[in-house]
Amino acid sequence: MEKTFRRYPIGIQDFEQLRNNNCIYIDKTDLIYRIANTYTVYFLSRPRRFGKSLLVSTLEAYFLGKKDLFRGLAIEKLEQDWAVYPVLHIDFSGSKYLNAEALCSAINWQLAQWEEIYGHEEDEATFSLRFEGIIRRAYEQTKQQVVVLVDEYDSPMLDTNSSPELQKEIRGIMRDFFSPLKKSGKYLRFLFLTGISKFSQMSIFSELNNLQNISMTDDYSSICGITEEELLTQMQTDIEIMAQANGETYDEACVHLKQQYDGYHFSKSSADIYNPFSLFSAFAQRSYENFWFSTGTPTFLIELLQESDFDLRELDGVAASAEQFDAPTEQIFDPVPVLYQSGYLTIKGYDPMFRLYTLAYPNKEVRKGFLESLIPAYVHRPAREQTFYVVSFIKDLMRGDVNGCMERTRSFFASIPYDLENNLEKHYQTVFYLLFRLMGQYVDAEVKSAIGRADVVVKMTDTIYVFEFKVDGSAEEALAQINSKQYAIPYKSDHRKVVKVGVNFDSATRTIGEWAIEEQANGCQV
Repeated sequence: MEKTFRRYPIGIQDFEQLRNNNCIYIDKTDLIYRIANTYTVYFLSRPRRFGKSLLVSTLEAYFLGKKDLFRGLAIEKLEQDWAVYPVLHIDFSGSKYLNAEALCSAINWQLAQWEEIYGHEEDEATFSLRFEGIIRRAYEQTKQQVVVLVDEYDSPMLDTNSSPELQKEIRGIMRDFFSPLKKSGKYLRFLFLTGISKFSQMSIFSELNNLQNISMTDDYSSICGITEEELLTQMQTDIEIMAQANGETYDEACVHLKQQYDGYHFSKSSADIYNPFSLFSAFAQRSYENFWFSTGTPTFLIELLQESDFDLRELDGVAASAEQFDAPTEQIFDPVPVLYQSGYLTIKGYDPMFRLYTLAYPNKEVRKGFLESLIPAYVHRPAREQTFYVVSFIKDLMRGDVNGCMERTRSFFASIPYDLENNLEKHYQTVFYLLFRLMGQYVDAEVKSAIGRADVVVKMTDTIYVFEFKVDGSAEEALAQINSKQYAIPYKSDHRKVVKVGVNFDSATRTIGEWAIEEQANGCQV
């Protein structure tokens, strides 16, 4: 294959820059045209690095009438009259809001920029009065209604999540700043708001009763991100280059990309959505890395999971109504809404009879990155050590050395500090879950998520290991449960040898006590 130069828009959030530099652009302009010509006030929630800022920038270019930037795109044929509107675009993601002064400075700076263009009156002393005056004068001076674009509106609230009093003050400032949007309706052509979550949305924008929340609508589920159809039709060359670089066939590369970066769904009937940042980064580096987690998991989210005593094993399939996970997170008690809105969980199914959604990890990238970020909080050990143990566990099992694997596991648990305050049994069940879930990134490892299955099943090339764990019981009891519950039956017809391992965890020593092993080949016990 001839080498093809492809410019990926990694870190580029400006539509004009993207187009002028011949970067790859997945055409979303048919949806943009529909949005711009249907309703007036919109809100869209998507996880970080999903293209919200690029979407807002594209809307800005469209309303500024920059027709040349859209040459060859769908909207070029849809739009017959390229009108020019005054656009007020504010992005809250560019600063850190660790105090109220930082937010006030950011808002004041933005208002001052607009006032240089549209002027300022002496009696406009507050943020709301200044903003209202700018909107009115922009309309009067241009004879066109005004477009207001607000990107990442919730950044100031997310930055102050650990301080309720400061957050309350921040919300008050934001509420005052945005208050003119309701009474300036006759001056507004279009208003578009984006954020990661619905955090405080009801209190800040409570007066916008005509707000269209398109975050979970089928029509706009693919407005951010890359659908599988878009990948296969518009990025075939990139897949071919990726396959060649990794010694794969085209079809194998498609499967690899899908497992690693696909799996997001934002509505009942959403198409499969790939994370655009991760996908472009993978193509640019020609490697299947965990790009989305390069900045790590927010500390407040890990603390929330621990404080709420949330069972991490439920993350493989959480059932919830839309009101329970796509909910305003003004006061955070349940981690599920935060996990969904932040992109750690996504929609995997919908039951119309009970109106229940099933939420789970989107893909391997998110699962692995999330679990790796959680383990240090539960075992208080560096991430590099946990990776060493996980890889070592797998190598032991590949050699068929179950005793070595159990000895290594015993050593791992014995090294966890004794002064951790936790519910002993559940805490260590969680650590077991995290360890074996991480093994699943390298081999086929299943962790129990429903009644009637072994705690852990690890599938190697020639052997299937079925594990059952007891706390302050006996290894023989654990092994007996594997047999009495027939946990190994699903693998009876498999050509691989089945090894059953009963393990007891000793709460006194806080580590593995004893274990018992039973092997069977081709369905026959040996």
